[in-house]
Amino acid sequence: MALEKWPTQIGVGAVKITQKGKQYVLDTLNQNQLSYGPYTKKFEQMFADTHDAKHCVFTNSGTSSLQIALAVLKEKYDWHNDDEVLCPATTFIATSNIIMQNNMKPIFVDVDSTTCNIDPAQIEQHITPKTKCIIVVHLYGHPADMDPILALCKKYDLKMIEDSCETMFTKYKGKSVGTFGDIGCFSTYACHIIVTGVGGLTTTNDDELAIMLRSTMNHGRDNVYLSIDDDKGKTGKELQMVMEGRFRFIRMGYSYRCTEMEAALGCAEMEQWQENISARRRNASLLTQQLQQWTTYLQLPTIHPDTEHSFMVYPLLIQKDAPFTREQLTLFLEEHNIETRPLVSLLNQPYYHTLFGKNIEDKYPVAKWIDQNGFYIGCHLEMNEKEIEYIGKVFNEFLRLHTTQ
Repeated sequence: MALEKWPTQIGVGAVKITQKGKQYVLDTLNQNQLSYGPYTKKFEQMFADTHDAKHCVFTNSGTSSLQIALAVLKEKYDWHNDDEVLCPATTFIATSNIIMQNNMKPIFVDVDSTTCNIDPAQIEQHITPKTKCIIVVHLYGHPADMDPILALCKKYDLKMIEDSCETMFTKYKGKSVGTFGDIGCFSTYACHIIVTGVGGLTTTNDDELAIMLRSTMNHGRDNVYLSIDDDKGKTGKELQMVMEGRFRFIRMGYSYRCTEMEAALGCAEMEQWQENISARRRNASLLTQQLQQWTTYLQLPTIHPDTEHSFMVYPLLIQKDAPFTREQLTLFLEEHNIETRPLVSLLNQPYYHTLFGKNIEDKYPVAKWIDQNGFYIGCHLEMNEKEIEYIGKVFNEFLRLHTTQ
């Protein structure tokens, strides 16, 4: 008997604007202030507090956060063009693009086969005298293995950026992601863990870097005037100094600011982050229960000891000896209204073949295997148990047809 198709698509992510979010956005409109204001300040403080960070800067995307993070480190430590930055061979393309956009050179490192994060055992062989920084990516909600990476950073005096765009509210051995390195970067784009439409967050515990980040995202403006409210309550010489600095620019900068409306949505999201993460973890556990019998053919998500997982999505990999391909399985899922996406791939991108050669993937066998065999489905907070049961039935039907278990 054929499976009855689910009436609507079960997506990889969901956007649901709560009544509180709508109320906050309406409040920003009633206040007639769209640039940096009380909602942005509150959103930044709430996010910093939940991640044990001293400072947080709200930008217009996770990519922008990454770009200014590297820019300010390059400025502070006087790095040169063509100095090298390590990054994983499996990540979203923005991670390595921003290295080149800062006129530095990306050096790729193969990844761990269970989490898809950078493999600490592969890092040291890529370090040269020109290596200045490492971008550690926490993919899909699972932190990278930080202890050995931190040891290498100390040994070789490397700075660290954490690309945590897909991982929030999660700890590695009791410490929050985004606070291990010099700067942490997060995304609030649609279908991420918290959603503001567009947006990114940059965390740091370094006072000087926090000021530089705000300046760089605001055209490189003088530090005395980084917000529309920086002249409020000032008189005399202090006010004169702010007036003179309003249109004075002291570094290369960008227009990467967000509005009060996105921040208002962010504040509403932050008020329910614990329910959000609990739902994702519950749904991931239910999916694992549904698929556990098929681990001969499917690699399910792994949570390493002393590590939490925020499950932005539910990543899967086709095992090497499986009698079917990723394309066969994902087509079957999509035909049954279960949305899929390939796991983020980097070195198989057409543009990267142009830059680094068509055989670049062969140097990174684990990343290549992930690129060819990995995909994800949703496990977001809007999914319910009936949908997850249906997902299990669809997988069971496909695997029954394609295997002889």
